[in-house]
Amino acid sequence: MSKRFRLLLIVVLLGIAFAFLYPSLQWYFLLSPQVKELALSSRQQIKLHAERQAREALAELQAAPLADPLPPKYQFLLKPAREKFTAEGRPAPKVWILEEVFRGFPGKAELATALETHYRDEILAAKTLRERTLQLGLDLRGGMRVLIRAKTEELEQTSGKALSAAEKEDAVKRALEVLTNRIDQFGVTEPQIRRQGEDMILVEMPGEADRESMNKFIQGRGVLNFHIVDDEGLSIFRQYQAQNPGEYVDAAGGVLQPPVLPAGTILRGVYTKDSYGMDQLRGYTVLKAQAGLSGNYIRDARVTPDPVTGKPNVVFILTGEGGEIFYKLTSDNVEKTLAVVLGDKVKAQARIAEPIREQVRVTGFDRQEADDLALVLRTGALPVPLEVANSQAVGASLGEDAIRIGLRAAAIGFGAVMLFMLLYYLGAGLNAVIALVLNAFFTFAILSVFNFTLTLPAITGMVLTIGMAVDANVLIFERMKEEYRLGKSPKAVVKAGFQKAFWAIADSNITTFIAAIVLSQLGKGPIQGFAVTLAVGVVSSMFTALFVSRLIYDFSTDVLRIPRLSLGWRRLAA
Repeated sequence: MSKRFRLLLIVVLLGIAFAFLYPSLQWYFLLSPQVKELALSSRQQIKLHAERQAREALAELQAAPLADPLPPKYQFLLKPAREKFTAEGRPAPKVWILEEVFRGFPGKAELATALETHYRDEILAAKTLRERTLQLGLDLRGGMRVLIRAKTEELEQTSGKALSAAEKEDAVKRALEVLTNRIDQFGVTEPQIRRQGEDMILVEMPGEADRESMNKFIQGRGVLNFHIVDDEGLSIFRQYQAQNPGEYVDAAGGVLQPPVLPAGTILRGVYTKDSYGMDQLRGYTVLKAQAGLSGNYIRDARVTPDPVTGKPNVVFILTGEGGEIFYKLTSDNVEKTLAVVLGDKVKAQARIAEPIREQVRVTGFDRQEADDLALVLRTGALPVPLEVANSQAVGASLGEDAIRIGLRAAAIGFGAVMLFMLLYYLGAGLNAVIALVLNAFFTFAILSVFNFTLTLPAITGMVLTIGMAVDANVLIFERMKEEYRLGKSPKAVVKAGFQKAFWAIADSNITTFIAAIVLSQLGKGPIQGFAVTLAVGVVSSMFTALFVSRLIYDFSTDVLRIPRLSLGWRRLAA
């Protein structure tokens, strides 16, 4: 492999690693605290913020003289204004004063919409950015502590019989297993989930208090159902609605049931997503109260793009029993409307053209909602309904001062190692320092790809890999010293040193990597975090010690043609 190709490969890998790590750098160092705080809030709070900012900005612009130039903080208005001028065939002005900007919008409402869109997109972009960052664990940053209650009484009502103590215990245990599986797949690699009492489950999620994420994975039994639309009941409700206009929702957002509905039917709201990703009520429909098929019969669920529209479709694969139930349901209701109900909200409706047996495709979800729904259904239906009994944000157990001291100690240790290598090995030490820095860079980048949650045990694994990386460099340098004592040329010394040290380095790193993989598969919580960082660090350290360091030496001997290698204070050859 030529030096040019190896250099190009390293440059490409550095670029890829930086692209992976940039979201974390942007989130922790470039975004303002105000933007980060808003990004961690609910979508309803983001909506209120964007609307308020738009009103204040509109009032400020309208109060300014029309001959004033557009303030720098509102330069984002130029793009939609230019687009409006172009669409109407008008030449865009060379100097954008407020009067010209106002002419770029048909009315006050359009200008307010442009302002709100900017403030909304700014916060939503930060919210999306956070999901791609390297997270800190509960012990470093705090997070959420949620107490969940298993509603065994509802399980008894559903099954139609009283449950024994053993059956209740089994239901809660299986719910604990499903929650553990779900929360891991939602990207939180170090959750703490444990029983409390007879019917309580305590979940601790590292990270900012994000109740939306918590609500995603506790969705369970009945999260998705298929209902047949009752055409007769819908006709009756529309007549009643014409005589009694208004919203049919209570203060909690639940849909009220009009007294005119036929027995065995229910009124449900039809919802679509707005520009903030929030459900908006668009209308009502009347459904058969009895679900035609429960989501518990779904064996697998995947998200695929629609071949025509490109929008996400959720494709469900039913179990054998579920397929028979659905086939009978669709056979008996051909030319009727099938409603897809998520929770208590109708998310999609479609006419049944022909009987369907095993595979069902539904639309009406955005990408994030489709992914979350498919994930919840793939990880299994909860055996017992759950409710959040209590939730609270918790602070980091170490405290900010302890975290600051820990980071300072890690930096001092890292610096001390590099200083020792520089003082003891001189030029070779500089090579080792470059390899160490790149090792840490690649390790953090790889962890960022998987949205890894960094905890104290995980940091311990990273510190251990730094020590192993130094050990590899020490082995190589000492081998090179031995070759130098034999009177070989610098190029021969480099070649022999790396070749003779290779298997010693490979043996120690491979055995450590195997142990780390076993721990990551069998361990849970802190042990798993330690194992993952150790495994990633081992791979990264071998690459930097054997590949990057070798390239630096090859460049020194073949291109710079240095007459002598710097391997320490002692003169090794005459």
